[in-house]
Amino acid sequence: MTAQTPAPAIELAVFDMAGTTVEEHGAVYEALRHAVESTGASVAASDLQTWMGTDKREAIAALVRIGGGTPDAALVERQYEVFRAYLREAYAKTPPEPIAQADKALAELRARGVKVALTTGFSDDVALPLLESLGWATGEGGNLDAVVTSDEVVRGRPAPYMIHRAMEKTGVVDVRRVLVAGDTAVDLEAGTNAGAGVVVGVLTGQLTREQLEAHPHSHVLDSVADVPGLPETARA
Repeated sequence: MTAQTPAPAIELAVFDMAGTTVEEHGAVYEALRHAVESTGASVAASDLQTWMGTDKREAIAALVRIGGGTPDAALVERQYEVFRAYLREAYAKTPPEPIAQADKALAELRARGVKVALTTGFSDDVALPLLESLGWATGEGGNLDAVVTSDEVVRGRPAPYMIHRAMEKTGVVDVRRVLVAGDTAVDLEAGTNAGAGVVVGVLTGQLTREQLEAHPHSHVLDSVADVPGLPETARA
């Protein structure tokens, strides 16, 4: 009998932002709802959850259509500005902060030689100021190796392109050596579509363990704080 080849060690951990590494107190959820409902469209909670984690312009267009509206390009752009304004106000009232122990988890992974990237359905104009407010950055002295926003790819989640772009930015070429973690169904779908070696759901968002486990995954954990404890990350 041939000995089983062990799984490759993880070289890159790709994490979602809001709800996964960043606690933003549900502001994205409410901002998206407001942006759609202010057009007169109705939004079912299940539909809203389905589109969480995706590119926000795509989400607005889809939810307006589902709610009975006609989302032309001008309407989508207008409502995206409504989304941004709502989110900016919500963040001013209740500033985002790192998920508990997320900073420590990212630092521990990087200390082991695992590169860390963040991906997000936010565009640059939302994501980068948010990261700056947390003191998170790439480059010399930063705590991240790459950030990929929805501006950089032709399609957001569940397409795999943000994950593959993170690989490009960090020089990782083997998808089996990539761990993807997020709090939404589309995070898990994107990781699976990318061919990631490890796909992790975390329970710091809106979904329950049962809801996350309904989608392809390697693990469902309480938080990203638990990712460094996975055996796949111990051999970097």
